[in-house]
Amino acid sequence: MDAIVEYLYRISFHERLVVCLELVLIGIFVYIILSFLQGTRGERLFRGVIFIIIVGSLILNLVVDQFDLVRVKYLYKGFLIAVLIIAVVGFQPEIRRALIRIGQAGFLSSSPQQLSRSVEEIINAVTELSATRTGAIIVIEQQVALGEFVETGVRIDAKVTADLLKTIFYPGSALHDMAVIIQGDRVVAARVQLPLAEGDSFHGRQLGSRHRAAVGVTSGSDATVIVVSEETGIVSLALNGNLIRNVSESQLRRHLTTAVVETTPIVERLKEERKTREPEKS
Repeated sequence: MDAIVEYLYRISFHERLVVCLELVLIGIFVYIILSFLQGTRGERLFRGVIFIIIVGSLILNLVVDQFDLVRVKYLYKGFLIAVLIIAVVGFQPEIRRALIRIGQAGFLSSSPQQLSRSVEEIINAVTELSATRTGAIIVIEQQVALGEFVETGVRIDAKVTADLLKTIFYPGSALHDMAVIIQGDRVVAARVQLPLAEGDSFHGRQLGSRHRAAVGVTSGSDATVIVVSEETGIVSLALNGNLIRNVSESQLRRHLTTAVVETTPIVERLKEERKTREPEKS
């Protein structure tokens, strides 16, 4: 620590600004990587690699250099190269996913027109699935990545269309069971296994596995999940670990077309609107 303070005193003001800029750029780079890996198994691996590099560099500078441990320094460099090679192998799925995203149009974000079209396609599909009482669970990814769940399903990577969603959930099809995950205007995976809500929370004993899975995945992410009941055809919406049943088409369209980060106010509003539509019990 004293060496760092002494170094800052020795360099000029311009050099200090350069050091600060470099630290900010490094921080932004690490943040982007963590944001991309969030929700995947590669996130823990990346954190472990960063921890090894930081701790190893501190030990190397504070201990090895002071005692001139040349052999230890040489072995650490070889160990660091081995760690980086292992990391590249471990990050293979994430690297492939990043390259695919770079090659796709709309890497930064889907255009408003594409998102509006996707919303209408989802609503049309949900309306028809509800009318025919075809069970379905549609997960719409937002800020928190759902890569770990995508890996459990069958990758599709196709544009969102009502016909595609109805075909996936058609009874007897190979992909109709479990969930579909949507990223932007793309259906990325089907037959995805989701974690079920534990215990009897959110009326777990009264609801089926689809509704419990919707509550389970939204409890640990900001995803929006649409569930169509196979028994009644009722459409439910899961947000932030909350499940709202009997959601109307207008409510569903209002949420899907509004880029809202905080989901709790939406849940409360849906509850209030539902109360106004239900007759008061004596």
